[in-house]
This record gives sequence, structure tokens and C-alpha cells, in this order.
Amino acid sequence: MKSILIKDTTKEERIKIIRKSLSSCGTDYEFSNECDNMGGGRIDTLYQPYIDGEKEISEINAEFTGGLVHG
Repeated sequence: MKSILIKDTTKEERIKIIRKSLSSCGTDYEFSNECDNMGGGRIDTLYQPYIDGEKEISEINAEFTGGLVHG
């Protein structure tokens, strides 16, 4: 499996990674209100720092869950 770390991906690849990971209804996630998008836009905003190369997905997930991520 290819690394999803910021240092190993381009912005375009990170967009695809997020879309694929959020495609719970079997189709590509298109940043819409479909598939339980938690209020339309919240997920988009949540992962934008990863897309922009500012924070890793693991950091965002840890913040979102209140640091209760077990490794």
C-alpha cells in the first residue's frame, strides 16, 4: 500500500485519498451532502488541513476523537 503521508503525496493525491476514504455509499465522495456527510461540509472542512498539507490524517482524527485514538 502506498503511503498517505503528506511528504509522500501531492495535493491531488490527497484529495483522492479523502474522497475514496469517505465513499461509504459505494461511489466516489464528491464533497456533497450524500452518504451521511455529517451536515454537509463538516467533513470537507475537517480534512482540509490534510489536503492542504498542514496536518496528517492521524493528527486530524486524534483531534476529532479527543485524543482517544489507540495505537
